[in-house]
Amino acid sequence: MFFQTWSDFFNMGGYGFYVWLSYAVSLVAVIALIVQSVKQRKTVLQNVLREKQREERLQQANKGNTL
Repeated sequence: MFFQTWSDFFNMGGYGFYVWLSYAVSLVAVIALIVQSVKQRKTVLQNVLREKQREERLQQANKGNTL
């Protein structure tokens, strides 16, 4: 094992602050990307459903207007 104690592991030879800060920033970025992707997917699906309903309403309105 590279570290003798858990304290040494978290300290990382004096560079622990930078190491754990970089892990935290990366984790926040990944979580933000996941949240943004889920929200965007939900928005796209809602827009597709709304457009489909609009097209169905237009077809119903134009059903009796054909020559």
